[in-house]
Amino acid sequence: MSTLTSKAPTPAGAKLPRQPRTKPERPIWDEEPGAAAKAGKIVVLAVVVLAVLGPLYTIVLTSISSQATITQAGGLVLVPGEISFAAYQQILSGGVVTRAVLVSVGVTATGTALSMVVSILCAYGLSRPGSFAHTPILFTLLITMFFSAGIIPAYLLVSGLGLINTYWALILPSSISVFNIIILRGFFMGIDRGILDSARIDGASEWRTLTQIVLPMSKAVTAVIALFYGVGYWNAFFNAILYINDSSMNPLQVVLRSYVLQGVSVPGQVDVGTGAAAGPALQMAVIVLAMIPILIVYPFVQKHFTKGVMIGAVKG
Repeated sequence: MSTLTSKAPTPAGAKLPRQPRTKPERPIWDEEPGAAAKAGKIVVLAVVVLAVLGPLYTIVLTSISSQATITQAGGLVLVPGEISFAAYQQILSGGVVTRAVLVSVGVTATGTALSMVVSILCAYGLSRPGSFAHTPILFTLLITMFFSAGIIPAYLLVSGLGLINTYWALILPSSISVFNIIILRGFFMGIDRGILDSARIDGASEWRTLTQIVLPMSKAVTAVIALFYGVGYWNAFFNAILYINDSSMNPLQVVLRSYVLQGVSVPGQVDVGTGAAAGPALQMAVIVLAMIPILIVYPFVQKHFTKGVMIGAVKG
């Protein structure tokens, strides 16, 4: 004979024993980290920040140090000493470095504008269902991401077009990035179809729809893509090595490669014994000069960076 057991009633105000949670409300990786995990993150981030800012600090400090301070430090200055801006005065007083900066600025501005126009037009066309040769063009672009003709055919093509020793040789060979087009296309496809249909019903052409509706809604992703293109043009040097024979047409990165990596003396550099800017100071000053534009532009685009890339990638 079985007996029934009944639970005693819980007294008023008494706390019930905590039941183990069998089904968590959110995954374990999304839980609030503990004190040890937070401390570990702080340590890791601090190490990363030091690893990034340490070399930058050394480069900037060496570029503004006098010859005596550099000699005493043995090349790279870690402890501030006598400050001198002779290196910057020398490289900015005209000559190879100043001309290289102007070339890089011109190539970057022109190339970024051209690349953005072509990429936006291509991405918008590929994002519209039923556009002309939609699938073949898309697959052709995707194939170029995995296969390329190589350096020699590219050089023969540029030479056949008569672009050797011209500034267009620094722009056209790298003016299109299929990766950037795919990101733009994914973002354009994510725009509410009803908005575009409403514009079409109101009589808006495709060009007006793109310029007055699509682009104003795509500021985040276009800012990020413009940053990608701008940084690519500013840091490019391989095209100049291949296609440019006149040293006066070299961009800043080629000058930086020559002076810093290959140890070529800056034209007009005065002997160290005269008290002029030292070799390491000039080299570090050129490096700082090459970093300044990106450091200026990036903070204005950074707020759009994560949003633009993630939306363009996820909705594609």
